[in-house]
Amino acid sequence: MVKNFVVNRIVYIFAPSNLLNINIMGIIISLLLGCLAGFCAGKLMKGGGFGLIMNIVLGLLGGALGGWLFSLLGISWGGLLGQLATAIIGAVVILWIASFFKK
Repeated sequence: MVKNFVVNRIVYIFAPSNLLNINIMGIIISLLLGCLAGFCAGKLMKGGGFGLIMNIVLGLLGGALGGWLFSLLGISWGGLLGQLATAIIGAVVILWIASFFKK
């Protein structure tokens, strides 16, 4: 009984019609915010960071880090500006940590 439930659930999750329900627009907006956050963090950091492309990549990682750190602290900012601020703060933290390895 339990085995059938698990197998049916896995089949349901990976059914082609359910995979198409992924919020593509949300993913695109998150990627754009991460890129913008990396650019802004590079401008905020002393020394300009690591160049435009690397700052953008670190901004993407920083957006995820900022969201994770703020969730640990119980801080939640809503809306597009809140997501952008969270991503910028996370990107600044990532660039600050990465600056130790730049030397």
